[in-house]
Amino acid sequence: MNFYKITRTRKLEYTILFSILLFLFDVIFSSHDSIIIHIAHEIIVFLVITSLYIYLKDFLAIRTNSPFTLVVNSLILAALIFFILTLTNTFFNYSEINSNKISFPGSFSLLLIIFILIGAATFIFSGFRELFYFRQKKNLQMYFNTMLVFLALAYFSNLLIKFDDTFDYPKDAFFVVSIILISINSLRVAWIAFLSKKQKIYLLIISIILTTLFGVNFGLLIDSNAVKSVIYNFSPGLFSIFILTMIYGMIYSSVIFFTTLFHLPTAEEFDRKAEEVSSLFDLTKLITQVFDLSELADTITALTTKVCNSDFAWLVTAKNEKFVLNSVNNIEYNDAEKVTEFLLDEYSYDIVNVLTIKKSTIKIRDKDESKTLSFGAIAIAPLRVHGKLNGYLFTARKHEYNFDEEDIKAVGAFADYASVAVENAKHIKESLEKERLEKELDVAREIQYKILPRKIPNFKNLTISTVFVPAFEVGGDYYDFFELNDDCLGFVVADVSGKGISAAFIMSELKGIFESLANIIVTPKKLLTKANELLKNTLDKKNFVTAIYGIIDFKKEQLKFARAGHTPVLYFSENKLTKLKPQGIGLGLDYGHSFENTLSEVTIELKDNDIITFYSDGIPEAKNSKLEDFGYDRFVEILRENCNESPDYISSELMKQISMFSKDKSQHDDITLVLFKWKSNNKLNGDS
Repeated sequence: MNFYKITRTRKLEYTILFSILLFLFDVIFSSHDSIIIHIAHEIIVFLVITSLYIYLKDFLAIRTNSPFTLVVNSLILAALIFFILTLTNTFFNYSEINSNKISFPGSFSLLLIIFILIGAATFIFSGFRELFYFRQKKNLQMYFNTMLVFLALAYFSNLLIKFDDTFDYPKDAFFVVSIILISINSLRVAWIAFLSKKQKIYLLIISIILTTLFGVNFGLLIDSNAVKSVIYNFSPGLFSIFILTMIYGMIYSSVIFFTTLFHLPTAEEFDRKAEEVSSLFDLTKLITQVFDLSELADTITALTTKVCNSDFAWLVTAKNEKFVLNSVNNIEYNDAEKVTEFLLDEYSYDIVNVLTIKKSTIKIRDKDESKTLSFGAIAIAPLRVHGKLNGYLFTARKHEYNFDEEDIKAVGAFADYASVAVENAKHIKESLEKERLEKELDVAREIQYKILPRKIPNFKNLTISTVFVPAFEVGGDYYDFFELNDDCLGFVVADVSGKGISAAFIMSELKGIFESLANIIVTPKKLLTKANELLKNTLDKKNFVTAIYGIIDFKKEQLKFARAGHTPVLYFSENKLTKLKPQGIGLGLDYGHSFENTLSEVTIELKDNDIITFYSDGIPEAKNSKLEDFGYDRFVEILRENCNESPDYISSELMKQISMFSKDKSQHDDITLVLFKWKSNNKLNGDS
């Protein structure tokens, strides 16, 4: 049968099944004088011990992760065995046991004692097995399994005596070999080296008690006729296993005692190394999990103080060409700041690696008071990543014991981790900021698209073409149309200063203002003046808006517009291009009379094939890889060459030329183009 394929639950079921079988067997056959019954009984007892051992092997492998716990469990069970053996020796008579004159309750009690002893001894032996393999790097299975084989041989060799009392030398031989193998296997105590100093001290005490308990139990088994009779009469093989387990306990406890004793002087150093490794491990996890630099700095200074056996630690990082205090441990913030200034003034050029300074007295001034701080030793470690200095880690002691080589290595290691943490935190902060900006830009783009008209109005005498190409950072370009009545069309082209979501919100406000005023005020100049007043509560000092508002009167064939600081209007009529740049300052630059006084209005008498172009500065200021502007000359030339084409064709040709010009340079500003083309030959309905 392959025990590895049997589940732990099934192993427990087998153990219970064999135990019940043993109980019933002993109830049915109270005497084991018959050879066959005796052999059958010994086999069943062996099956109970073996199945319990196999179950406990899995149980302890899963439940136990500390050798110290196993030793404590062994102590408790050894004490339980001592208690049971003592009670047995006290309350049961040797002659009654041998003469089988014990009452049924007495027999039942003895059977119960046997089961408890089997359970306790098997648990102890299984615990020794776990300790044998704990922290072992080599495959030692052969050594332990060989011992198990000889224990089994020692168990069954007792059957030979049943046939012939004088045939006892095989049993003695297997018994002696088992003790030798127990002694060899007891030397596998590598796990002791990994205990802390405190655990080793406890282990010393426990090993003394364990050795004594196993020794006393062994003595009771050998010297007490009552105890010996109870176990031996039940099963000679079990008695041998019980004796060998107690011997195993005595030897193993003694080895634990002496090994622990020899390890005790180096326990403190081991504790420190273990603490250092554990701290660096924790720090590694924190670097990847904690994004807050302050929290990381607090952890680093606390661990440095603890591992380096220091009294103080503090961390400074570089920021804007200065060193800023990030965290202090056991030292006042102001004191650490002043001491840092002093030490960096004195030693900054000497801090290439970890610098240690012996006894140092530093005078500092805090406001109007002077103060003297005395340190027995100070260690300063630079925080460097890729050769760049990111800060310093300081740690100091009150007493005059300088930092040794191990301390310096530890401080250097913590400084290295701190360097990575600082760099990591910066990258994470930048990444979060970038992510925030991208989300903000997405919102701004969505606002911008919703503000712009979804449908371009269509008229008989007027063809309109619009182009809007947002830049990556999203500017504040805006255009819109307002159908005022059957004869007039209002329109606005504007550019909000700034970029991102703030510009998008101003644009949204602007749309509301123009939509409200377009149907109330029919004069471009007055409308812009009123819009400027309304924007007073929206725009701050950093923001302004350039805009052109105009009205096309289809009946009069006129276009009136006013310009509030926006780009000039390009008017192409009768093969002549005119740059119309009436006076006017941007919205939000002045809320007094100056705005209205400087604003002028232009009226264009529209003629057939007139082209009027409104646009944002993203067109003339589009740049190529040499940072040259697309400029007005190229812009005007395209209009001139395509003046007989449709507005959509002109727009398309213009954007194609801009794209070719700026192919190696990303677009830095929104591009907005609103292009009108007037057709006088297409008379309005009802006109003569």
